[in-house]
Formats: sequence, structure tokens, C-alpha cells
Amino acid sequence: MTRPTGHSARSLDLIALGECMVELRADGPLGEAAHLTRACGGDTLNALVSAARLGSRCGFISRVGGDPFGHGLRRAWQAEGIDVTHAPLVDGENGVYFISLDADGEREFTYRRVGSAASGLGPADVDAAYLASAGTLLLSGITQAISQTAQAATRHAAQLARQAGTRVAFDPNYRPRLWADRAGDGAGDGAGERAGLDAARAAFREVLPCVDLLLPSFPADAALLDPTPVDAPGAARAFADLGVMVALKDGPHGAWLCDPGGEPLHVPAPPVADVLDTTGAGDAWNGAFLHALTRAQLPAQAARTAHACAAHAIRHRGALPPPPVPSSPHPETA
Repeated sequence: MTRPTGHSARSLDLIALGECMVELRADGPLGEAAHLTRACGGDTLNALVSAARLGSRCGFISRVGGDPFGHGLRRAWQAEGIDVTHAPLVDGENGVYFISLDADGEREFTYRRVGSAASGLGPADVDAAYLASAGTLLLSGITQAISQTAQAATRHAAQLARQAGTRVAFDPNYRPRLWADRAGDGAGDGAGERAGLDAARAAFREVLPCVDLLLPSFPADAALLDPTPVDAPGAARAFADLGVMVALKDGPHGAWLCDPGGEPLHVPAPPVADVLDTTGAGDAWNGAFLHALTRAQLPAQAARTAHACAAHAIRHRGALPPPPVPSSPHPETA
């Protein structure tokens, strides 16, 4: 995988467009929980936090509901060093998700996001000059999925970034239920899922011409390909054959890096014995990988940096882990 060029002369390293929700998590089954712990999370925002903690200069494009959570969300992002000038408070409510772990350690999610402030994102929220101030723009299939206007904002942002010479990174982050809801069938039956998959594939194709770096996950995002590859290296190769550089996340197996027309390079991940919660691990990986590329690391070394940040994330509960303690090895050198 070739080394993407840096953009050190720009005022920001990384901008992301997307949604952040209020996180309420329980230590046991949600229906029996006496206490909930409040935090926040959203795929592109999680990536920004990961990059900012490593030293990247980051900004967030979003819409934040002016409910009792709104001011606290923006303050939390600012405390991480993230610019929120393009994530204003607006009328409306913020999305909320509830998360717990069952007795077998599996995650359980319940979402309340329909009609959220972030779902009102549209092309008018995307400022061309702001995108031009950054080296990289991170976009997500989840942002596309939350509403038609957010999908239009994603497409518009990709086009403006391409015109400005800003590198466009895209994580398809395919979520069947979310796209089935967009397709008008919240029941999640076979017909609704097929319609949702068709919609997700169409959204993926419309933004692909502007994408420089694809950040899919296996096996979830392989569903966007037809035919669907049966293994991770096959998926990395198939995505790269679409004409983009690919860094495919393969969970505990590591990552696969591939250039168009090339062969996948496997970068294994060190084993993590004390896994607690995998929520947000891929997002942390994305942010660290993009940060490392900005700092001129070769892609394989950037993947190892990303593995270390993801390993830190899965040792903690919730979408956003606490910052590494100062005595811990820095993820870029671990």
C-alpha cells in the first residue's frame, strides 16, 4: 500500500462529518439496571477523539440538539481538543442509545435516534472553506443512513473535499437494521433488509468516486460487494479493485492493506487478553490510522499504531475509553 501524501500546511489535520449520541450504559441487562452511566459516542466522533489524543488537530461537522445534553456534549468534545465551530446547538433533541453486556459478554443496544438534531444534517451545514482547511475528511455510511439529508450532506462534503484537494476517507460501517429503517421497514424482515442493502450499496457507490481511502470492516462491509467475498483478503482486494486504497479492519486478526491492482498486505494485531467491550474499537482504529498517515508513517506502521489504540479501547466500557494513563507506552511507539 502506497503512502498517502500529507497536508501539514493546513490548519487542521482531520475533519469528520457525522452524528454523536448520548450513551447510557448499564453493567447488566438494561431491563434490570438500577443505574446508568452517561457518556457519548458516534462513529466519526469516536475517530476524532482517537486522533486528537494522539496530537491531531481535529474538527467536527454536526448538529447538536439544544436539549439538556447539548451543552455538555460540545464541552466534552472541546475538552478533547476538537473544534466545534461547525457543530452548533440547534433546536431539537439529541439521539440516545442504551448499551449493556449480557452474561456472555455480548453487547445489547437500544437506540432512540429518529428525528434527532444530527439527522437534520444537510448540504447547507457543510462549508467548503472549512473542508479546505483540513488534510483529511472522514465520512461514514452511518451518517448516510440516518436520513436522506445527511446522505446528501455526505455526498456534498465528499465532492467539496475532492475539489479542495482534501483527502477523503470513508468507512462504510454498514448497519443492516439502520438501512432497513431508511428503506421503510423497521421490522427488519427479509424484504426490508434487502431494500436496505440496496440503499446502502447505492449510497456507497454515489460517494465512491470522491474517496481516496476506504476503511471497511470484515465481514460486515463485505455485504456491500457483489459478489460478496468469503474472506478478508478477498474483500480487501475487491474493495481496492474499485480504484481506492483500502485499509480493511479484520477484528482480532488485524488489518489488510491493499492498493488498486495490488495484493493485500496483512498487518496482524497483537492478542489482547483482557477484552471488556469492543464498542468503538474500529472507530478508534480509524482515527489512529489517519493520524499516523498525517505524521508520515508508512501504512503498515500506521496500522500497528491503530492496533494499539483499538486494543486500549476494547479494554474499557463504552464507545470512548478514558485517555491512556501517562505511564502507559504511547500508542505510536507501543
